[in-house]
Parts: sequence; structure tokens; C-alpha cells
Amino acid sequence: MDIAEYLERKRIEVDRFLDLAAPPAALPPTTLHGSLRYSLMAGGKRVRPILTIAAAEALGHTPPGLMAVACSLELIHTYSLIHDDLPSMDNDDFRRGKPTNHKVYGEAMAILAGDALLTMAFDLISRPDLMKGCDPVRQVRIIQELAFGSGNMGMVGGQVFDIQAENQDIDLPTLQNIHKHKTGMLIRAAVRMGAIAAGASDRQLDDMTGYAEDIGLAFQIADDVLNVTGTREELGKNPNTDAERGKKTYPTFYGVDGAKQLADDCVTRAISRLASFGSSADPLRAIARYITARKN
Repeated sequence: MDIAEYLERKRIEVDRFLDLAAPPAALPPTTLHGSLRYSLMAGGKRVRPILTIAAAEALGHTPPGLMAVACSLELIHTYSLIHDDLPSMDNDDFRRGKPTNHKVYGEAMAILAGDALLTMAFDLISRPDLMKGCDPVRQVRIIQELAFGSGNMGMVGGQVFDIQAENQDIDLPTLQNIHKHKTGMLIRAAVRMGAIAAGASDRQLDDMTGYAEDIGLAFQIADDVLNVTGTREELGKNPNTDAERGKKTYPTFYGVDGAKQLADDCVTRAISRLASFGSSADPLRAIARYITARKN
């Protein structure tokens, strides 16, 4: 399949939904809404919502409310990027080729924009008009997956581990634990939410969970490699920031070539977990390969 065409088509659909779901910049409080839209609509690959859609499609369904479910993940992801970029965290000046949110709107507004996006994510998947026809039991499970994947036992917990590891001589298991949570848990939630929405059996959900965990690791390894090998033009932000912050990464332990091989092994393992699915899961397989081939 043409994964570039698939990703672009789904990205356009996601962007269209996000544009309609996000408050207009002219709606009071205008500065808040301008700030959150600045980051939300700044581009991006939309990998997480596309994974949700592809997981549902792998089961042969487009269930009610699927786009709202998918886009809730992008709201969470965008809030996390805004907060990650803050001076008190990663202190980044650029994101997706543009000045970071706090550079344009100030730190206080950036924090509040992130807070608003986090809250909006749960509003999105609980709105009766957007989720009409969704089985209530499945809807509650989806909400719980989003909360678990993004909260203290998921992404936020991983961010804490990451901060605590700066300038520390951490070992490989500690690094793996950081990224299992910081990057992996939201990707895991994305795939599981799509599968749950489409009515996956316990076996299907287990297989998709394994797939998600493998590509979550591959995604982080690829990010670590790109931080070393990419340019600011390719990345949309400054390269080599991990080393400057005293962060150990997969290239630290394996070297660039070894890290690339580890990511490729993760992709191979992820694809093998989809053996029980037919051609409807081809987008998931292609996304796994895309993760290690991307340049940003």
C-alpha cells in the first residue's frame, strides 16, 4: 500500500475535525484559544489519531465517534508538547519549525493552553453529539484508556522519570522504563482505544497491545536517533538537545547504527503480532515501517 498517501489522507481528515472541534480564536477568552490553536494547528504527523483509526479499520469497522476518539489523543499530545517545551522542563525555542508556545504567548498562557487541551480531550470523547451510537460500556473503557495512558501511570509518569534522569548515570533498564511510559503509553492507548471502539475480542486486543508497545519503543528509538542525526530543518526544532541536557538515549548505549537495528527489530516484532489479521491491518503494518523510516 501507499503509506504516504494513506497518512496524508488521514492527516487531512484529522486536521479538519480538529479545526472544527477547537474553539475559534475569536471566542473569549481569545488569548487562550489563540494559544491552544497556535500549537494544535501547527502541523504534525498526527500519528496517534491515525493509529486509532487504523486499529479500528483493522477490525473492519468505522465505529460511531471514532474521529472524536482519535482526536482526543492529539489534544493530549499537543498539551504535552506545550508543557515539555517550557523553560522549567525542556526549555525549547522551536517546535514544528515555529517558535514554541511560551515564546509567543508567555509561560502562563502556555501552561493554561496545555491545561485546556487536556480537559478538552475528555470533553471530546464524552459529548453525546460526537459519540452518538457508541456503546456506553465501550465509551467508558475508552475514556479510562485515555486517562491511564496519559496520566501518572502513563505519559506524565514517564515525564517525571525523564526529568529525574537528567545528568544521572542511568542504566539501560531505567531508560527503557522512562520511554515505556513517556512515549509508549500514549501510543498504546491510541491503538487500544481504536480496537475497543471497534469491538475487539480479548485476543485481538492483546495482539494489538503487543503491536502498540513494540512500535512505541521503535518510535522513541527513532526519535533518539533523529535527535543526533537530524537537522533543524528536518526536525523543526534544534538537534542534539538530549546531549546538551545530559540525557542518556538509545544511541548512548547502542550507538546510532545499533539503535537503528534495535528499532528495526521492534518493527519486525510488531508486524508479527498482527499475523491473525488480514489485509485490513495493512495500514498498521505500514505505519510500523514508516516509524523508523521517517526524517522528523
